Amino acid sequence: MGAGVRPRAAVVVTGSELLTGTISDRNGPWLSRELAALGFEVAHVQLVGDRPGDLTRALQLAAEDGCVLVVTSGGLGPTADDLTGAVVAEFAGVDLVLDEAMQARIAGILAGFAARTGFGGPALEAANRKQAMVPRGALALDPVGTAPGLVVSRPGGPLVVVLPGPPRELQGMWPAALAAAPVRELLAGVPAASARSLRYFGLPESEIAATLREIETQQDVSDVEITTCLRRSELEVDLRPLPGAEPVAAAVHAELAAKHARHLVSADGTSTDELLAAALRERGWTVATGESCTGGMLAARLVDLAGSSEYVAGGVVAYSNAAKTDLLGVPAELIAAHGAVSPEVARALADGARERFGADVGIGITGVAGPGGGTEAKPVGYVCFCVTTGDGQVIARDPRLPGSRADIRERATDAGMHLLLRAASPR
Repeated sequence: MGAGVRPRAAVVVTGSELLTGTISDRNGPWLSRELAALGFEVAHVQLVGDRPGDLTRALQLAAEDGCVLVVTSGGLGPTADDLTGAVVAEFAGVDLVLDEAMQARIAGILAGFAARTGFGGPALEAANRKQAMVPRGALALDPVGTAPGLVVSRPGGPLVVVLPGPPRELQGMWPAALAAAPVRELLAGVPAASARSLRYFGLPESEIAATLREIETQQDVSDVEITTCLRRSELEVDLRPLPGAEPVAAAVHAELAAKHARHLVSADGTSTDELLAAALRERGWTVATGESCTGGMLAARLVDLAGSSEYVAGGVVAYSNAAKTDLLGVPAELIAAHGAVSPEVARALADGARERFGADVGIGITGVAGPGGGTEAKPVGYVCFCVTTGDGQVIARDPRLPGSRADIRERATDAGMHLLLRAASPR
């Protein structure tokens, strides 16, 4: 592995149900992030159906592209279309053999299933045996569900790590895969990852592009991979230097942070959710929500992080006018005078939520999510926000958010998080 080069890895996700759209793939993005964090260049993430030929071609492509590691997910179950183990064995040039110790381990797991459901006997025994067939010479990883994982060495590479398809099982098995001797040996030669990230809110991608063009006139940044992504209304900028280019990445990172400081949320990759949680904990504050058009999405976002019971007091989805009045004390005459979608009602929702739950900070959100219901004065996408605090802060906004009904509700949730962060951050 030469200087200035990162080893390549690939992800192969199997499952015909993913190709038909029955379910969405969660494993590919998760594995890609994990591999990048370990220092690999992720060459590609392939999604293939439960067809041996397609999986074989995906593995061959990874080998042809110089990948030293391939991680697969799915196809390890007991049914006829679970063929990953057999295909990987053929790819490695070995046959399948019965791992009797693994067979006994799986039998112990399945015994509980049989006792609970009454489904035992030959069918379950056949399923057990199929899952305990491993490529000769492979290292079997203990199941998190019922399917063991595999670490398979192939002469000339790549090393193949075979993981189950259910995300809970895959993520639960990942530490054991990294601890496996062949993987540890491979990782010992991988340069440490040195990626840097920035998060912006309210900054268009074109501004970052313009700044990067200026930087490129002053120094060579070709050894730093710079990517931008708009996610949760934030512009994420990632800088991944090749080995030896870390000083260049540091200089570019500093320039981007300074140039656009007004819109910078985080210069170290910390998410808005994490920043808000830390700010609320530092102040010892609790938060309450009064939501209309977002329908509880903001409260759900707030409780996504473990430990949120420390700072989330509660929330009310007050969709109808009656609910706004009965549950959060919004005066009926205020709604009659200004309309349910108005800065005045947003303020009353915030105050009502704060008072109802005895919280330190309250937020009210009311808007026109569409596709109908808009007027010339209050078009679709018009959303009113207000954050009030026990120490007298009042932060109000009433932007018009673009997009579909789903877009507007998601963007309103994002905006609500940022307004809460502004209120809770030390001044």
